[in-house]
Amino acid sequence: MARFACAGLQLAYDDIRPAAGEAGTAILVHGFAANRAETWRRLSWYAAFERKGWRVIALDLRGHGESDKPHEPAAYDRAEMAADIIRLADHLGLGRLALVGYSMGAHLAAATAADHPSRVEHLVLGGVGARSLERRPLGDGQMTMAQAMRAATAEDIAEPTLKGFRLFADEQGADRLALAACSEGQGPGLAESLDRLAAPTLIVAGARDELAGDPQTLADRVSGARAVTIPGCDHFSTTPHALFKAAVFDFLEGWEEDPWEP
Repeated sequence: MARFACAGLQLAYDDIRPAAGEAGTAILVHGFAANRAETWRRLSWYAAFERKGWRVIALDLRGHGESDKPHEPAAYDRAEMAADIIRLADHLGLGRLALVGYSMGAHLAAATAADHPSRVEHLVLGGVGARSLERRPLGDGQMTMAQAMRAATAEDIAEPTLKGFRLFADEQGADRLALAACSEGQGPGLAESLDRLAAPTLIVAGARDELAGDPQTLADRVSGARAVTIPGCDHFSTTPHALFKAAVFDFLEGWEEDPWEP
């Protein structure tokens, strides 16, 4: 684990180089309430990139994992969080690279690619789809994500999606006050980034992912983008699925036709 100074914060990251040569460089960006170790290392993404000869870098977003965790919503401006990705790339002296983001990390990766098109060679957006374009709070309207994170116990949360995120945060030993503040962060949504994407783009979501919705809807907004739906998967079970990894590496290595078409 390494750390770097970033806009007044210290952010943690891993930087893993293959044993011989480099097929490319990828930065991996996790989602809300997760961290680099849980999303990417434990689920064998590091190992998969190493086997393919890629240099792989993953950061803990501000408020997550081993990075600094301010408790003020103003610290989680989405444009600033997206800029952290380029700040890490600059810190490491990287040029063009692949960005792989999941859920909130996909929103941030898209914003980074839109704002810095010369730096992003390939873009993978996971855990997003048609519903990601909706500006709506999670839950039933009776409780916000911030309130769920600040609740005394998970049993105080009736709405299943919010309860799932809270239980996940508790399992990770996350700083729930930081996550509450992060959920209140403001900034442009995914829709504002899609129309400005220039890099080849892959969009992936699980067939049962009710948070994401249909990834093809997003792909239709991005010139040349491809969409892949992972069968049987919801928002949480897509990330570890072998078909997600297969789709990503088919894309990074240059496919000519849809791998799921007969």
